[in-house]
Amino acid sequence: MTSLTAAAAALCMAAVLAGCGAGGGSGDTTLTLVAADYGDSPENSSKAYWADLVKEFESEHPGIKVDVDVVSWNDVDAQVKDMVDKGEAPDLAQIGAYADYAATDKLYTADELLSIPVQADFLPSLSQAGEVARVQYGMPFASSTRLLFYNKKLFADAGITKAPESWSQLQADAELLKEQGVKYPYALPLGPEEAQAETLMWLLSGGDGYTDNVGTYSIDSQPNVTTFTWLKDELVGKGLTGPTDPSKLDRAEAFAAFTRGDVGMLNGHPTLMQMAAKKNVDFGMVPMPGINGKAKATMGVADWMMAFKENGHRKEIGTFLDFVYQEKNVLAFSHKYDLLPVTTSASEAMAEDKSQKDLVEFLDELPNSQLYPVAKTSWAKVSADIKRQIGKAVEPGGNPESVLGSLQRAAATAETAE
Repeated sequence: MTSLTAAAAALCMAAVLAGCGAGGGSGDTTLTLVAADYGDSPENSSKAYWADLVKEFESEHPGIKVDVDVVSWNDVDAQVKDMVDKGEAPDLAQIGAYADYAATDKLYTADELLSIPVQADFLPSLSQAGEVARVQYGMPFASSTRLLFYNKKLFADAGITKAPESWSQLQADAELLKEQGVKYPYALPLGPEEAQAETLMWLLSGGDGYTDNVGTYSIDSQPNVTTFTWLKDELVGKGLTGPTDPSKLDRAEAFAAFTRGDVGMLNGHPTLMQMAAKKNVDFGMVPMPGINGKAKATMGVADWMMAFKENGHRKEIGTFLDFVYQEKNVLAFSHKYDLLPVTTSASEAMAEDKSQKDLVEFLDELPNSQLYPVAKTSWAKVSADIKRQIGKAVEPGGNPESVLGSLQRAAATAETAE
């Protein structure tokens, strides 16, 4: 924000705490949006995307101004929480979780904001993931799924002719890769960076997940115990996951090892495509294998847009969001950051775009993907517990049933406290 803009905003806030709708005689309403930065450098910061979008929006809607603050993913959730706690909530926040704010009645519902065509355009699985008690508060903004990546050269050197389609094939391939001296036949990142993701991918592969059919935590279900027992005994225990203890291997380290040609197989999201391509790694991608065939679902991830009631700009917020979710704008953001569109119209357009054929493989998995239980206010604590504890389940002498049982008891307690 420039000093001039900051000064204007300060004058406006002094005149009217709720926003700029009644001050200065301009008749304008100024919306505030705090958004996460998806870039990894100043050159590809999300600031440029929002600047272009806001410029076009304001030219079409001269009575509405939008002030966007783009914040690092490391800080954005905490910044929004701090603003809300101080009674200074932004009109809009594009961050990682919405459930806490919905539970305390701070958010508009989606149908209070969006036109019917725009709300109906969200992909159903993402729309449902944004619901609390069957009412949508979280509006999906960006999404991705996961696929199993494999190094084609390492596979060829080991005499492997096709990607695995079951756990037994994955194990057999890992054995062949190990015999060829591959450092990480299968990279299993259960370190604290993103262990909850690798865990969910394997739980889905084993036929279950974090919750049961009615949304209750079921972390220590028999299928989940079977999954981690297999991982411990058949991959980790047989030396097929590389020299780094899985409980200490982070996703970023595993991705970097893949780009160096040190990994035969690992689960990855679309960003890994670009990372590997830049290092000239010849790779393939397939859906994650299940016990005896394709897994019942892959893991999906979504980030969320939400609108706070505090400043009372419901109509103006709705107008802006209808613009944000136009097909061309959703596609522009998805293309810029190798993410998947959250709307049906943009997904269909991407599927027809031959230049996006690699992303289509991820897109095909999205309709049947399963997301984290983000509607639960307990999920943040449960996720943190998984990150800290799950790696112990596959350590030498570890007890998967005991570790999963401990996580389940903690999750049940957290859920009761919601």
